[in-house]
Amino acid sequence: MGFNERTHAFLAAKYYVHLTEKFGERGKAAFLHATRYYGEQRGRRMAQRAIRDGKELTYENYCRYGEWVNTEEIRQMGLANRTEIASMSPDYEMHIFVCPWHSQFKEMGLKEAGLAYCRDLDASISRGFNPEQEYLVTQTLHDHDYCIQTVKNAGITENSKLDKNLAGLRSFEYHCAHLYWSFYEISGAIFGAEGEAAGRQVLQDFADEYGENLADILMGYSDTNFNLAE
Repeated sequence: MGFNERTHAFLAAKYYVHLTEKFGERGKAAFLHATRYYGEQRGRRMAQRAIRDGKELTYENYCRYGEWVNTEEIRQMGLANRTEIASMSPDYEMHIFVCPWHSQFKEMGLKEAGLAYCRDLDASISRGFNPEQEYLVTQTLHDHDYCIQTVKNAGITENSKLDKNLAGLRSFEYHCAHLYWSFYEISGAIFGAEGEAAGRQVLQDFADEYGENLADILMGYSDTNFNLAE
């Protein structure tokens, strides 16, 4: 197995475990803060590419400049995201019935981590892209039959083009490294050496689960500036 959506979820779940075990309620608050920090960085990279191309920061372009699509490995496992559009206008409402992040959190027995991560991630990415766009996550697969995500006054019509701009896509190697190092940065900023020790334990857990080679690849991104689009 290489990097994919489930290895990405594993890293988030392990940060939740170690932050909450070491720091209790403060750890939960730090995890939420790190999730928002990580998501907003993604959204800002997307916005930088859109602005570079002369595009407005609309929801249509938010979709087009998204940085990932489901990996072939996850598709073959039958875990690729399955979404149905419940409403298009004025609010764009999505119901998500299958999600590999949900399946990974569930397999690890970490429903609470999934709830903490998924309640804010997509809204944070949207906020990084365009803070004036209201993005709501009102329920998730972790405690319901499907997720509900709503973009207020999204301006989507049947003629909108929501397909991804392939130039903006990034590998899950990149996404896993971004998650690992952004959470490490926040853990250290809040809790100092103890927070960094929690991050190192996450990396060790990752190596134990997926191998030293993949862990070493994550370490290779230690000096990457994830705030900036390439």
